[in-house]
Amino acid sequence: MATSFAAMTTMAPRIPLSRSFPLAPVANHNLKVVSREMDGLPKQEAAYDLQSPLNKLVAGRSRREYLAGEAVFSQGDPANAIFYIQSGKVKLTVVSASGKEAVIAHLPAGSFFGEASLAGNSVRVSSANALLTSHIVRIDKTVMQDLLHREPKFAEQFLAHMVSRNIRMEADLVDHLFNSSEKRLARLLMLMANFGQESKPIPVIAKISQETLAEMIGTTRSRVSFFLNKFRDLGYIHYNGGGMRINSSLVNVVLHD
Repeated sequence: MATSFAAMTTMAPRIPLSRSFPLAPVANHNLKVVSREMDGLPKQEAAYDLQSPLNKLVAGRSRREYLAGEAVFSQGDPANAIFYIQSGKVKLTVVSASGKEAVIAHLPAGSFFGEASLAGNSVRVSSANALLTSHIVRIDKTVMQDLLHREPKFAEQFLAHMVSRNIRMEADLVDHLFNSSEKRLARLLMLMANFGQESKPIPVIAKISQETLAEMIGTTRSRVSFFLNKFRDLGYIHYNGGGMRINSSLVNVVLHD
């Protein structure tokens, strides 16, 4: 259940800039090689269409629409397929034996998930749910394995996706181990707004509940509310019922030691 950003306001002095703490790169979920032309240099290879090999599949491929909140698969289900997000967004979560749920990732369009089945996992170790109306392609495990063997270029792009995802997860782990919840929240908002990436920043991010933000950085909703109001008072963010505008000055929180 989405929770509106609380009205509690905390005035705080501006945070000074100190030593460098660079933002970790984010996975390029578009997975495209963009061609560039420079004077005196030959043209590079045209952009690779990742969906083209998937569209050519006849057997072992299906596509359907998932409504917001609908489960794609659940923890403990058989792991016999890989999924590709054509449009929309998917949340990956894991639940402990005691029933505590943690958010692993929010995946945008252009992302693969469920790929652990290729490594021999027989059951799902996490759950996947659509965050909004999404169109998702399902590829049978054996069909995906065959495609990776038949299409070297596709295999190269898929491997790049896996490596970039692993880099992001390592950066997230370091962030959780060594940074305060305030810095973790600032970093998350910067990444959600595409700051620190090759792609163009998206200053206004979609509405997201404080509970979800708290789950993603490993803290409580009240702490998220406190820091959001602090960031707003310092002019780092602006939010209303329609979304949140992230200013580049928010990086001051990440850089502050």
